[in-house]
Amino acid sequence: MNSTINILYIGNNANYLLQNNDKNRFITTIENSVKATKYLQSSKNTDAIICDYNLPGNNGIFLYDWLRAQREYDAIPFVLLANEFNIDIYKKAFKKRIDDYYVQSVTNANDILERVDFLCKHRKPISKKVIPKIKIKDQGYKMPLSKRIFDILVASSVLLVASPFLLLIILAIRLESKGKVYYISKRVGRKTFDFYKLRSMRTGSDELLKKLAAEKNQYKKEEVKAEDSSLDIPCPRCSALPEGQSCSPIMHIDTHQICDYWFNVQKKEAAKNNSTFVKIVDDPRITKVGKFIRNTSIDELPQLINVLKGDMSIVGNRPLPVYEAEVLTGDDLSKRFLAPPGITGLWQVELRGKGGQMSEEERMRLDNEYADQFVDDNYSFWYDIKLILRTIPALFQSDTV
Repeated sequence: MNSTINILYIGNNANYLLQNNDKNRFITTIENSVKATKYLQSSKNTDAIICDYNLPGNNGIFLYDWLRAQREYDAIPFVLLANEFNIDIYKKAFKKRIDDYYVQSVTNANDILERVDFLCKHRKPISKKVIPKIKIKDQGYKMPLSKRIFDILVASSVLLVASPFLLLIILAIRLESKGKVYYISKRVGRKTFDFYKLRSMRTGSDELLKKLAAEKNQYKKEEVKAEDSSLDIPCPRCSALPEGQSCSPIMHIDTHQICDYWFNVQKKEAAKNNSTFVKIVDDPRITKVGKFIRNTSIDELPQLINVLKGDMSIVGNRPLPVYEAEVLTGDDLSKRFLAPPGITGLWQVELRGKGGQMSEEERMRLDNEYADQFVDDNYSFWYDIKLILRTIPALFQSDTV
C-alpha cells in the first residue's frame, strides 16, 4: 500500500473529515451513490470508503450491498456514518458486517480517520470467493488399502461358504416367530449407515424393558427411577404420521417402542447418571433360535454385506446407535470414530470374549486404544489378524449380551 491513503467520502458533510485530515490521507468527496459508483468504476485508487447513511435516493447500506456484490471492491474497508444513533441501523450494519459504524455528533473525526488507517492495513476480504478445492490427506478416516482388500476377500468368502447354513437359520427364525428375519437400524461409524443383523428377539415383546433397562443394563451406573422417565410420552412427530409409521428408526429401550428422534429429546431431560451405552444382559425377549445365533454370533453375519458395501470393516470399533454416538461426540472420547466401524474389535476380544464384566469406561478406553493407530498413521495389518484369531474363542459364549 502507498504511504498516502486514498479515501472516498460519500455524503454532504465533507468538512467534518477534511478539517481533521493530514498529509498522509487524500480524501475525495462525492455527494451521492450514483456518482460514487461511476467514480469507483473509473478509478482504481480507492483504499477506503466513508459513507453517510442518509444519501439522496437511497442510503449507505444500499451502497454497501452493491460494493460487496462486486468482487473487485471486496477488500475496500467501508465505514458508515449516521447523524444520530439509531438502534435499527446499528443492528443492520452489524448483521451485514459493515467494518464500522459511527455517529458524527458524538465522535471525533480524527478517531474515524485513524480507524480507517487501521482497516486499510489489517482488513481482509469478507465475501465468499470461489476457492479451488484442495485435497487434504485425511489420516483419521482414510481406509488403508490392505485393510480394504482383506475385508472384501474375507466377507465374500465367508458369505459364499456360509450361505447354505444361513438359509437354514433364516428359515428357523421365521418358523419360531412372526416378523422379518432381519432388521435394519441406523448406526454411526465414520458415517451414518444402515446396519444389518438377523432378528433374535420376538416381535413386539418389550413390556419388561423399563425394569430391564434399570436392573440389567450391563453399563448402568445407578438405578434408574421409573418416575424420572418421561419416555412413555408419545413422539409428536410419529403421532402426526399414519398408524404404523415412525419419523425415525424404532428402538426397544422402554416399556414401549420409541423412535430415535424422541429418545434423543427425552434423553436430554433424563437424569445425569444415565449410562451412555444400553446393553441388556440375558434379555428374556430373545427367542430360542435368537439365543443360539447370539451365542455363536451368527446374528452378525449380515454385517458382511455392510463390509462389502464399505460401511464397515472386519476389524474396527463397534458402530453405535445414533443415541449412543450423540453422547460420545460431545467429549474427548469421540476419538473412537477415527477408526473404521467393525464386526469385531479390541474390546470384544479383551473383555466380552472372556466373559468378564465390562464397564462403560473400559469399553471406551479400548475403542480409543484401537483408534490410536489411525490417528498416528501406524495401522498394522497383522494387528488386525491377531484380533481376528483372538475373536474365534469369543464366538461361543454363554451369555446373551
